[in-house]
Amino acid sequence: MKRYSALLALPFVFMLASQAAGAAATAKLSGDFGPPQGEPIHAVLTSPPNVPPPIHRKFPAKVIVDLEVIEQEKEISEGVKYMFWTFGGSVPGSFIRVRQGDTVEFHLKNNPGSKMPHNIDLHGVTGPGGGAASSFTAPGHESQFTFKALNEGVYVYHCATAPVGMHIANGMYGLILVEPPEGMPPVDHEYYVMQGDFYTSGKYREKGLQPFDMDKAIDERPSYVLFNGAEGSMTGDKALTAKTDQTIRLFVGNGGPNLVSSFHVIGAIFDKVRYEGGTNVQKNVQTTLIPSGGAAVVEFQTKVPGSYVLVDHSIFRAFNKGALAIMKVDGPARKDIYSGKELDSVYLGDRAQANMSGVSAATKAAASGTLTLQDQINAGRELFAGTCSVCHQANGAGIPGVFPPLAKSDFLAADPHRAIGIALRGLTGKVVVNGGEYNSVMPPMSQLNDDEVANILTFVLNSWDNKGGNIDAATVKAERAKPAVAPKSEH
Repeated sequence: MKRYSALLALPFVFMLASQAAGAAATAKLSGDFGPPQGEPIHAVLTSPPNVPPPIHRKFPAKVIVDLEVIEQEKEISEGVKYMFWTFGGSVPGSFIRVRQGDTVEFHLKNNPGSKMPHNIDLHGVTGPGGGAASSFTAPGHESQFTFKALNEGVYVYHCATAPVGMHIANGMYGLILVEPPEGMPPVDHEYYVMQGDFYTSGKYREKGLQPFDMDKAIDERPSYVLFNGAEGSMTGDKALTAKTDQTIRLFVGNGGPNLVSSFHVIGAIFDKVRYEGGTNVQKNVQTTLIPSGGAAVVEFQTKVPGSYVLVDHSIFRAFNKGALAIMKVDGPARKDIYSGKELDSVYLGDRAQANMSGVSAATKAAASGTLTLQDQINAGRELFAGTCSVCHQANGAGIPGVFPPLAKSDFLAADPHRAIGIALRGLTGKVVVNGGEYNSVMPPMSQLNDDEVANILTFVLNSWDNKGGNIDAATVKAERAKPAVAPKSEH
């Protein structure tokens, strides 16, 4: 009889379980898991490329976010300053991590030293303006509003004070992650990477303090396209790090304000991509599109040691506007997967060096009027490694019949200043160097500024048994100002 009663009860148990599962699914779909539980929690905020720790609690909470707007002058490139407007003192702004169903009490402060009012629009907010209408904040003031994080995903936030495009272009964007209730699968490393396009009155790498150029921004002609707000922000001794046989998760955003990113990691295939920051997953992806104001989560495994280059694969942005970062992976060789030969300079450009200390020292010396010949040589050596060594070789020997030698070059000795015009405008056709004939094309190095051209040529003139001498930036500037007539090839 008891067995019969138990059998009768089974459908009722299954019905309750089904109802519970259905209720949980409905709650997840709506994002409403009820009122917050426990004491309020102050969110851990991190600056890029760092990410706050995963959330392990199983209940919704009240999460307090304190974020301060700071307007500050920082380097956008070597020797180039820019007045950034920031959330939390970094570009992109502080990474925010909450759980789906959390009630977020948001405090936006505008530093008393700011010149402009600001607000915040979080794409993860359900409500008019994403919080913008509730957070307009004058310098020295604080605004507060509350929202419930209903949808899981990774979302962009940005300033939405008029003119909106200018505020975003000055660096006012970041990411907020709304984790699912069960959390995200554990990985070995999580990093925060966000692309942005910047519009300076001076051209790429032009030294000094560069103001924002509204006309360039409207015309969508950026001087820089950058990861994490500065050229070289994740290269050299600031490169991302990992070991072999680890799983990497990148939270990748695109603040814009204008360009779509073609995000790619050279030498890696994304095992999973949560495209557009949502819940759908695509597998075995080479390059993923991230719209302006959008984000993605990419995951991959590190199997082979070496330097992996993160780029916007709209590739001139990587090598001529700065959209390049590096992840250094340490570990034992895997010759069964990859032969092991690595030539960093092909892809790393002038970021091939562990750091650019020689360039930094020369930039500071030039600004103070104390630049020496040795400063130029040291800077030129570092720049040559990434800009010229692939063709002319690290020892200046060139490639027979293809690229002429720079070592003990009679061509350079005959007229050292002739090299300035060749660097700026390129050279096509036959030349004779050290008795050998070469017929190839050298493209113009117009992406280099006057200091860089001067320092590279000074390094070459003082290396490999060349006769010495120096080229200064003023001479390069004067040559650049001449009419753009291609130099004749020498016979």
